[in-house]
Amino acid sequence: MDPATLPKEVKVSHINLNDGTCAGMVYKEKMAMTIQYHPEASPGPHDSDPCFEDFVAMMKEHAKVEA
Repeated sequence: MDPATLPKEVKVSHINLNDGTCAGMVYKEKMAMTIQYHPEASPGPHDSDPCFEDFVAMMKEHAKVEA
């Protein structure tokens, strides 16, 4: 996937350091995010913690808007 082909609202959040490919994207307007890697493989199971924290924050922000 070529990041230049993404809509301007979509931001690349993670790049694979081995081959330079896109490993994550965030589309805040659509409340969508994606990540493609296996964090438990190495170096540790906590590498994806910030992704989950961002997801929870996005849900909380949406709950305020809906209220």
